[in-house]
Amino acid sequence: MLAMEIDLMSERGGRRYNEDACGHVQVDDWLCCALADGAGGHGGGDVAARLVVRELLSAFAQGPAEAALALKPVVCGINELLIGQRAPGPTQNMHTTVVCLVIDAHEHTARWAHAGDSRLYWFREGQLMDRTRDHSLVQSLVDAGVWHQDDIKSHARGNELISALGIDAADLTVSVTGEPAHLEAGDAFLLCTDGCWEYLDDSTLLQSLSAADSPSRWLADLKARIELATQPRSSHDNFTAVAVWVSVAPPSTAGSVEMRG
Repeated sequence: MLAMEIDLMSERGGRRYNEDACGHVQVDDWLCCALADGAGGHGGGDVAARLVVRELLSAFAQGPAEAALALKPVVCGINELLIGQRAPGPTQNMHTTVVCLVIDAHEHTARWAHAGDSRLYWFREGQLMDRTRDHSLVQSLVDAGVWHQDDIKSHARGNELISALGIDAADLTVSVTGEPAHLEAGDAFLLCTDGCWEYLDDSTLLQSLSAADSPSRWLADLKARIELATQPRSSHDNFTAVAVWVSVAPPSTAGSVEMRG
């Protein structure tokens, strides 16, 4: 049986309010972590992000095994719910990214899904095993060979998304894992918004991870690095992350829920 140590951070950065949200739920042998980065302005983004995280965690709390096998339909269903919650005013054009991680501690497997440019990183023994690919204009240019991967952070149109929750189903792209990933003790995951990864390249994430003795210390170090990189800017983005460390120790609780943002 696997066990997971989890920690969360969600910071306003230099913005007037935080449009990110994150959370996790543990039910029996299952863990679900979700993170969202809202857009829409004037409060619509934070409404969208909180709604999506809340609904994802609720879906898994009600039926974790079933939801894990239907990640894409679950996310697509929440997209329809989000669209249906729009109303004239602040929420009339709300959108949000989403990234979701599901771990089956009994089977030692993980699945994940995402839409937009919030990312999931999977680390093992000092190496990056996998990372989600952004649904963004710049990433599509990188995939086409027009731009280099390193250009994503500096490109003037780097924040333009080609998929996110809140768009019509016909235009929505939700990427999911194929076969479940097999986990080992010592594996680590990071879910984060672009307000994090914009300032933290892969080598920095690995260096920080190797020096940390807990998920909370890891996130504290990442927060310090982001704050140092954004000085003296006063308008940098919200930044939010969820860290998950996998071990073989028995879990301490049968079920718990936490949400921030």
